Amino acid sequence: MSGRRIVVTGLGGELGSLVGSLLEEDSSIGEIVGIDTNPPRRRLRRSAFHLVESSDRDRISTIINDANPHVIIHLGVWEPHARLNTADAKLHTEQLGEAVFETAHGLPALESLVLRSGIEVYGSLAYWPHQPNEHQALEPDSEFGHMLLALEHRAAELAMERGTSIAMLRLASVVGKHVPSPLGRLLRLPAVPFNPFGAPQFSVIQDNDAARAFIAAAKHQPHGAVNVVAPGSISIPQAASIGRRITLPTIGPAWWFAKSLSGLAGAPMPDHIVQLLMHGRSAQPGRTEELLNFVPEYSTHEVINSLYEWPSV
Repeated sequence: MSGRRIVVTGLGGELGSLVGSLLEEDSSIGEIVGIDTNPPRRRLRRSAFHLVESSDRDRISTIINDANPHVIIHLGVWEPHARLNTADAKLHTEQLGEAVFETAHGLPALESLVLRSGIEVYGSLAYWPHQPNEHQALEPDSEFGHMLLALEHRAAELAMERGTSIAMLRLASVVGKHVPSPLGRLLRLPAVPFNPFGAPQFSVIQDNDAARAFIAAAKHQPHGAVNVVAPGSISIPQAASIGRRITLPTIGPAWWFAKSLSGLAGAPMPDHIVQLLMHGRSAQPGRTEELLNFVPEYSTHEVINSLYEWPSV
């Protein structure tokens, strides 16, 4: 990536700050420009950061146009109930996405865009024991899944109009030491609801591994979707036993009560997390090594083990 200018949206979030710090370690990279509604959570020395509201389309466009990047890493995606409720997360994601993609169409130097997506776009096709590959149909059945698919559609339009290389990284649930994760909060409650039928399992991705995947995508500039999923899977009872949590068998209408009680306990459950608890969620990670020359360092079991050693976020 020698001399390339890079714009990172969402640089203020934990994942964005990790990506920014990894970019700064590569002295061959040129200018790094960051945009977010909150300041970075890590100290970044080389990045030019701009604090901006997601609704300020003109300013966002000006910042990106002035940077004239070769690569855009679009991490400006708000997972429902990570930091914002579902309605606000959707609004911020849509506003920033519209500004970024509208501006991207007119950037003279733009070669590639790396998009943060998620395996939620597969909907029920990713319920356990199914593990879809990147060619599986996209049938989201959660608000977060629809948010991500809308971004993928915008990215596809950009690729068709100007031939820009688009890498859509479909992440499993991101879990990390400082990541505000609705799944991570839920698993750290004293009691965790689970589906007692079928032992559905799920996969995650550690935040450092996710950040490394974005760096690899920016470097290799693949075109298409890539599932970024840690090896292995785990059930809710297995995860809860690692953290010495109580498990609560939950069926039918009891899920409504579990969702309400979880919210009162400080761990709101958006619909994509309820679905994970009820049905599991995973995907095949087969193309990461082929397209990104990258493999996750941590397995799902290792990430969950670490989860219970970290402070709550």
